[in-house]
Amino acid sequence: MPTKSKPPTLQGLNEVDHKIATGSNSVLSVVNSIEHLLLAQATVPTTDAVKGRVTDRALANLAPYHRAKNSVGDAILVEIYADIVARSDVEDARFAFVTHNIKDFSEPNGDRRLPHPDLAPLFATPKSSYWISLLDTLKEIDPDLLADHDAEFNYSPQFRRLSGILQAEHLLFRQVWYNRHWNLRSKIEDGTHHVVPEFEYSRSPYRQDQTLDTVWAGALAAAKRTEDEVGIEKLGPWDDFEWGMINGKLSALRWVTGDGWDMLDT
Repeated sequence: MPTKSKPPTLQGLNEVDHKIATGSNSVLSVVNSIEHLLLAQATVPTTDAVKGRVTDRALANLAPYHRAKNSVGDAILVEIYADIVARSDVEDARFAFVTHNIKDFSEPNGDRRLPHPDLAPLFATPKSSYWISLLDTLKEIDPDLLADHDAEFNYSPQFRRLSGILQAEHLLFRQVWYNRHWNLRSKIEDGTHHVVPEFEYSRSPYRQDQTLDTVWAGALAAAKRTEDEVGIEKLGPWDDFEWGMINGKLSALRWVTGDGWDMLDT
């Protein structure tokens, strides 16, 4: 791999890895919700009568057996629905068959919102109706029910790209480092901390009130680069609440990218 193409390639792979991790959580949440809805309902048995009518449909090539595929499952759904509608003795009861499977259940050469002609007798209005959109079904039943549908049902969190997370983490890292740099600079200016040359620097024992002059020179240069690159307006000063928020954000982003909580080293 050419050297110049390696960084963008690695960045792209990291983005894909991040998207897989975050996306899979969303899919799992949807699957759990569907499972909860299914388990909350009573199981509808497949009776011998239903099985018999399914066989009759197959022998007569009636929908959903009009296509060259195994349609037993689809036929069972149709016949169970027919049983439920037929058994109801509630005068104003209304039933709806909702499916996205337009190839097996809908009009094959016309308006897909209409049932296949073989199935049309099952959908005698107003008692029974055929739909290919759950949203349209619910709107027909109660127009006000989903007035806030877009906000409540179509909203899904847009996960940040990994590159954006790392960029934000790096800015917070530099802000925290710069603030700590100024804390040390203030101690040097008031004489409680000392910048010393090599021959005065104590390594054994280590003294917390000393900084080697060469290290301090590097810190001053790094502070100037930070001011030029980040912008002095983004480097404080901050009150206690703002400072706490900055540290909390840095800790959270580092946790997202693999560090432990409270990792605030600079």
